[in-house]
Amino acid sequence: MKKLLAIIVCSVCCDIVTAQQSYTLQQLKDSALQNNIAIRNAKHSIDAAQQQRKEAFTKYFPTVSGTGLWFNANKGMAQTELNLSEQITPELGMALAQSLPPEALAALGNPVSVSMMKNGTIAGINAVQPVFAGGQIINGNKLAKVGEEVSRLQLQLSENEVEKQTELYYWQLVSLQEKMKTILAVQALLADINKDVDVAVRAGVAMRNDLLQVQLRQNDVESQKLKVSNGISILRLLLAQYCGLRDTSFIIVPEAPPTAPEGASIALLSGNNTIVAPSGAEGGASTPEYRLLQKQVEAAKLQKKMAVGENMPSVAVGAGYNYHNLMETNHSFAMVFATVSVPISDWWGGSHAIRRKKIEQQKAEEQLADNSELLKIRMQNAWNNVQEAYQQLQLAQRSIEQSEENLRLNRDYYRAGTSKMSDLLEAQLLYQQALDRRTDAYADYHNKLLEYRQASGQ
Repeated sequence: MKKLLAIIVCSVCCDIVTAQQSYTLQQLKDSALQNNIAIRNAKHSIDAAQQQRKEAFTKYFPTVSGTGLWFNANKGMAQTELNLSEQITPELGMALAQSLPPEALAALGNPVSVSMMKNGTIAGINAVQPVFAGGQIINGNKLAKVGEEVSRLQLQLSENEVEKQTELYYWQLVSLQEKMKTILAVQALLADINKDVDVAVRAGVAMRNDLLQVQLRQNDVESQKLKVSNGISILRLLLAQYCGLRDTSFIIVPEAPPTAPEGASIALLSGNNTIVAPSGAEGGASTPEYRLLQKQVEAAKLQKKMAVGENMPSVAVGAGYNYHNLMETNHSFAMVFATVSVPISDWWGGSHAIRRKKIEQQKAEEQLADNSELLKIRMQNAWNNVQEAYQQLQLAQRSIEQSEENLRLNRDYYRAGTSKMSDLLEAQLLYQQALDRRTDAYADYHNKLLEYRQASGQ
């Protein structure tokens, strides 16, 4: 009956595990890169930079503008008085006197008021093509392109950060799950010891105090189990939120065991990825951080050229078609024109602006040189951390073998009556600690690998 019940329970548990969604580390990274808010914001920045680049490109084309005006004034904008008598010569006056009646001749002597353009309509369309603008259009387009490339590099930095945080959560969860397995194994071991001690106490060959010590240790392990279980639940919630997972009851598939680095000048293998040791000459030149510094220098150079262009003459040509009826008649005409604009007084302040941009360019170049050295140090330090983490993993593995043998010997000694229960429980504790150290070292090694890959641009 007990065997049948055990089979039913195992079958139900297997169905539950099968129903749970399982994820590998790469699947979690892919999900985080698709759903994390930092990645979405970085992609929006790229879209905005692309639109800015396209906007800058339109400066190469003519600027077309249309104007229209209608007006109605209370009196004519052009007014004057004409005195015709002042314009008539004596000869013309004698001729007019013979042909005009006296009343008409008298009227010519009075001034005549003339008023024009009291109302009217003006309309026109013009296109202006820049010919020379001091390089502002060309450099502006180059600067917009640099801005787009910077946005892409910032996306890569965001992806690196998301990948790093996802892997950190992942290995923390792996570590806690392995510790849970260790606790379950320790509980089974303590249950076995408790059974042996209980039999020995009943037979009168062991003290009841030994049984109490085992039970106290079992209580301590049960407390550890509760803490680890709560930690696993919280990490699943964090990982689900960070990666955009709806189901928080998922399980993870552990990575394959790592392979050791054999030296500082050879390749380091982890799963299917090849990690190349630093050569000392690259200095992290392939990292997005270094390329961002290069783009900063490039942008500073272009901004200095833009400042120079703002203080240079600009030349443009244009054509237009215009219409008006200011003289009470419809009139339309086409024209071509050219403009030249020379900043004169602007050179006073512009020269200082050019010097300021030159200083900013020098600062960017010095920052690139300084930070490239820091990136070399960072890469070498990351590589040292990888080697140290693997050595710690090897030490932890040897500690497990030693503590396992120590536990076996102390258990045999206790059964033979030549060792105390406290020695046996101390050996059990050392064995559990060795297992936990190996788990922590395993997770730390993978985290150090990722840090080195990012520091070296791999």
